[in-house]
Order: sequence, then structure tokens, then C-alpha cells
Amino acid sequence: MLRPDHNRVDPKRRNNVDHRKRQFAEPAYKENEYPHSLNFYETPPTADITLEQFEQWAIDRLRILAELEACSFRNKTPTETAAHMKPLLEKYLPLNSNTSSSSKLFSERQKDHYSHFILRLAFARTEDLRRRFSRVETMLFRLRLTEYAGLRDRNDFIRSLNFDWEPVTEEERNKYYSELLATSGAKKGEEESSWFKVDWGRVPDLVEGRKVFLKAGQAYVPSKELPSMIIAEFTQKLDRALELTARAMPRLDEDDRLTPILDHLSKNFVTPDASYSSSTSSVPGAEITARNVDALSSHFPLCMQHLHKSLRRDAHLKHYGRLQYILFLKGIGLNLEECLIFWRTSFHKFTDDTFNKEYRYNVRHAYGDVGGDSNRRGGGYSPLSCQKILTEHPPGPGEAHGCPYRHFNLENLTALLQQTGISDRSVLQGVKEDKENQKFHMACNRYVFPYLAVSYYHARVYANMRHSVFEFVHKNELKRAKDEGVMTAAQLETIVHPNEYFKRSYLLKNMGKMNTNDDVKMEGF
Repeated sequence: MLRPDHNRVDPKRRNNVDHRKRQFAEPAYKENEYPHSLNFYETPPTADITLEQFEQWAIDRLRILAELEACSFRNKTPTETAAHMKPLLEKYLPLNSNTSSSSKLFSERQKDHYSHFILRLAFARTEDLRRRFSRVETMLFRLRLTEYAGLRDRNDFIRSLNFDWEPVTEEERNKYYSELLATSGAKKGEEESSWFKVDWGRVPDLVEGRKVFLKAGQAYVPSKELPSMIIAEFTQKLDRALELTARAMPRLDEDDRLTPILDHLSKNFVTPDASYSSSTSSVPGAEITARNVDALSSHFPLCMQHLHKSLRRDAHLKHYGRLQYILFLKGIGLNLEECLIFWRTSFHKFTDDTFNKEYRYNVRHAYGDVGGDSNRRGGGYSPLSCQKILTEHPPGPGEAHGCPYRHFNLENLTALLQQTGISDRSVLQGVKEDKENQKFHMACNRYVFPYLAVSYYHARVYANMRHSVFEFVHKNELKRAKDEGVMTAAQLETIVHPNEYFKRSYLLKNMGKMNTNDDVKMEGF
């Protein structure tokens, strides 16, 4: 039984629970101040802004984050990324330093502050969105810290953080002198002026790169690596904040003004060239049927060729392999009826009853023929981009999905390439180097062509470069496409979607047939 006094409210807590005293209270807003161009986004904004500002600021920041992610997919170097992003940042999310004479410092920093928190609300809902948001926000912070912030601004910002980094004493420095010197990469006479001690878990990138000395769980970080420490702190704080935001999201769903805007933002968090919609999937002149898949497979990227070969060999694919391949076939234009025929004939070791019970529903669900209302309205699932194939559900034993350039060891990758007719040593060496440098897109289909050289000098430079797989397989067609004006330099961006690979390959290989039909154009480029 409950004691009577359990129903009483503790007088000390009365002010906290009596909503009648609080619901009409005047809100206490904290005036935001922005002494620095850089921001750790630890204090949420509280002042009023219009719904138009709320949406437009978020969209502008989303443009920047999506383009940063695209730079990552295209394997641009930090220098190339900084040069590419500078005009975009100046247009959509400018952030001038304190030394500038701009009169818009406050409004620029306010937009940066608010847009971050708006997108934090939009992308805190699922683990996948939180992970992607954290990754690209960290990329943006790193770019600003290392490339755009002036020396004085950066130093002032670092001093304002007041992190609990313990300076290494003179005694410790003398004790571990050789180890500290070795890990810092400095030579005698070029010694670091200072080191700091932090828990090794706070600087994982420095530990991975063997740039710090480890002792008793502590990492001895040279002062030149301070940016890496700050970036690691930024990421950890943002990850924790996103978890807290996710817990608070159910209460926000009651606001029917903001929820539609946030839903729209989260659903459009795709890079411009990583998406592949049904409106862009048609391939002029191609007969996409179940009986033609074998012939069409010569135009597939290596990941899909491997799935097709594995399916033909084993008459079966495991779950993620089936999903990856079903969605790819859907993306090239194979309709549901033909797709069911293809999978039934491919799974010839199974009875009709087993196939209908265990596999038929999965195909229909991927096409949106069955499942929840939202799945049916959206036409099912979209074909997987290279980004998803590279980063989600790595293959395990007996599985054939994933990206061979990333998930195969070099020996198996070389063997697979040779099976598909790639035996040129320079191509195989180029693939090896790209794989070692984690430039998986470049190994597959780097778009830098000698046929686009504008001078003899550029042609000579390219002559010493190695071709990617796509270039090697399509070198004759690419030259012809350029000579006939079918392709322009502006259209030669790196492909980051398997379905786009198929489309371009098919159009290139069938240029002669399509040129006889005036109604067919190479619109896929």
C-alpha cells in the first residue's frame, strides 16, 4: 500500500511541477554572441526567426553539406575540395573573419548557428542520418579550421575552448625524448615546442596514423596536431548532442509547422550525383527483359557483374546480394513481372512453392507492390548508390554483394578483373594503387581522357597516366563520342552510381545503332 504522503508534492519541487505558474511566464532568451567565426554549436539558439528563414537557411546549409559529400565520393584532395567549395560557401554560407571589414559578421554567424541546429533536428531521427550528418559537419568544420580561418582567428578560437589538455612537463619530455621526437616527425633542431597529454580515445585519427606517442592510456600530442585534436573533440561533442536530440524528437512531432519542413530536409539529404530516379533510368533502344539480362550484363559495373556471375554459378544469392541486385535491375528498367521471371528462372534449384514462400515477396516489396503505404506510394526502394554499397552492410563469408574494389583483397580483385577481360598491366597497376589509396570510384571509372586534351602538352601528360576500368573498356567509344560531339568535358564527372555506369556503357557501345534513329539522343550524358 502507498502511504498517504506519497501523493503529496515535495515543497522543494513544487515550483518545478506547477505548470500553472510557468505556462504563461515570459520566456527568458539568451542573447547569442559570436566572437569567433568558428563554432562548436554547444548552445542552442533561442531568438525568434521566421519560418521562411528557418527553411531557407537550412536549405542553403544542406547544399553545402551535400556538395562536400560529393567531393568525398569523387576522391578530391583537401586542396581540391577547398578550391571547389570556396565559391559555394561564399554564396550560400559565408563566414568572414574578425579581421575583415564586413558589416554582416553577426548575420553570417547567426545563419551558420541556426542552420546547423535546424539540420540537427532534421537528421537526428535515424542512426544513418545522424552518422552522415556528423561526418559532413565534421568535414565542414575541418575545412573552415584548416583552410579558411585566419591564424589569429584560429588561435583565439582555440584559446576560448579551455579544454582539459594536460601539458607535458619538462621531466616527461626529457624521459620520453626519443619517442616524442619520432612520433612528431621532427628532426633534431626542428623540435616541437610543446606536447599535450589526452586520453588516447579522444584522438583516434592520430593514433591510427601513428602520429602520437602512447603511454599508460595517454596520447602525447605535439602542438602541430592541435587541429586534429579540436576536430576530434568537435565530432565527439556533436555525436553526443545528436543522441540527446534524437531522444527529444517525439516532443517536436506535435509542432505541425516544423515537422513537414524537417521531413522534407531529411528526405532530400542526397548528393546531386548519388541519386538515381526512375525519370533518369530509361535507356534508349535497350530491350530490358529477363531473357536479355545475360547479354546486358557486359555493360554492368564490376559489382553487379560479380553478383550476376555468382547467381549463375550458385543459382542463389544471400539477402543483401539479392537486394542490391534486384534494385539495380529495377533501376535499369526491368519491370516487376520480368524481374519475377528472372529470379524464378535463376533460382532453378528451388521448387515453385519454396520460391513463392521465401523469395517472391522480397522482389514485390522492393518494387513497392506490397508493404506499407509509404513504400507503395514511393514505388518501393531506390537502387543503391556507390556510397551505400561502399559504406553499408559489408559482405561476410558466402556473400557476393558490396564493392569488389573495396571489399576484395587485391589477389581476388585482380582475378575478377581478368575474368571480365581486363588484362592490361597498366590498368591493373592503376587499380592496385587506387585501392591502396582508397580511391574506389577512381579505380572503377575515372573520367580523365586524352581525347579531351586541349594541347599537345596535356596529351603528353595524360599519356603517362593509367586508365581506369571504365576508360579501358570504353576507350574506342569514348574517343568517337568526343569526336562526334556526343560528349562534352562538362559531362565527364566521375560516376557514383552503378545504374549510371550501365546507362553510359550501353549508350556508348550502341552509338552506331542509335545514330540511325533521329529520335534517339545520348541524353544520359
